[in-house]
Amino acid sequence: MWNRLAAAAGIIAAAAVTAALGLAFDAFRRRKSKSRKACGNVVAGFPGCIGNTPMLEIQSLSKATGCRILGKAEFLNPGGSSKDRVALRMVQEAEEAGELKPGGVIVEGSAGSTGISLALMARARGYGCTIVLPDDMSVEKCQLLERFGATVLRVPAVSIVNNAHYCKKAEQIAADTPGGFYANQFENTANFRAHYTTTGPEIWEQTNGSLDGFVMASGTGGTISGVAAYLKSVKPEVQVCLIDPPGSALYNKVACGVLYAPEQAERTLRRNRYDTITEGIGIDRMTENFNQGWANIDHAYKGTDQEAVEMAHYLLHHDGLFVGSSSAMNCVGAVRLARQLGPGHTIVTVLCDSGQRSMSKLFNPEFLQARDLSPMHAGASLAFIQ
Repeated sequence: MWNRLAAAAGIIAAAAVTAALGLAFDAFRRRKSKSRKACGNVVAGFPGCIGNTPMLEIQSLSKATGCRILGKAEFLNPGGSSKDRVALRMVQEAEEAGELKPGGVIVEGSAGSTGISLALMARARGYGCTIVLPDDMSVEKCQLLERFGATVLRVPAVSIVNNAHYCKKAEQIAADTPGGFYANQFENTANFRAHYTTTGPEIWEQTNGSLDGFVMASGTGGTISGVAAYLKSVKPEVQVCLIDPPGSALYNKVACGVLYAPEQAERTLRRNRYDTITEGIGIDRMTENFNQGWANIDHAYKGTDQEAVEMAHYLLHHDGLFVGSSSAMNCVGAVRLARQLGPGHTIVTVLCDSGQRSMSKLFNPEFLQARDLSPMHAGASLAFIQ
């Protein structure tokens, strides 16, 4: 009963947020058009290239499930991920609020993709950039950050309660840096607003409103919350589902109303409970961004590393889609939802990252073997998704 009351309260709160954001939506669209406008079809630099990514049909998954499975190709943003939208919105709002001034330094704790997007935004806007990331992230992300001019600090992958956690370290660095601005992607609801005002409407327009479900994993919670809030506002019957990686507590939050992961159980807690090949998704706390729209999530699934690995290789073999671990897990969720709804439905997910940032892990046979993981063989079907 209490879970139902909590969910009802969350829905009411989400409705209030939706109403408030309605006024901000048109203003942001106008501001967005200015950032794109230059001359004819010429856009205004790096920020002007962000968003309006294609929607593509993942043909092998559609054929195998009998549903139309679509992927929002966010890896085609100029910085290579959906985090470009977040970086743009956080920087714009910080500039307007006077929190980020000429000569300032953007500081962020990131699993990599948001850091990369912020490093490029810093270059485009003339700011310095410092990124703190866990030391278990792929080497490719660190190399890109350094190439893009960011100062990079790698720290141990520890719990958020530890002062050495990458987000806490970034916050402290920002406080100690003259002109420092802590972007704070987990709690800064500019993240949610970026997806509510751009990603959600784009999905709605690209499908002509003919979609039955939306599914993806959550890290900061900005994308799934923002898109879910928008889609539910225009079509309440759309099914929104979460696919959660190993070690994350969000599955139980959605399914049972309790923020808990089995890895938190006594005598099982590891140095890093996110003992998973996926990067940038899964969390064991309620962020402000996830809190904005989690009441709009109807169902949740648990995904496995093996499913993500096999899906990444399956998409490369059958569709020529070279995606990273987050995108692969999202596609695992899309297949689960397709099976739940049955043939004839249209399901949208997000291809949020490219496989180019996962070469040392997801597409590295030695790494996979060391983790007791294996890519699918060439003729495999989707039977690996249970």
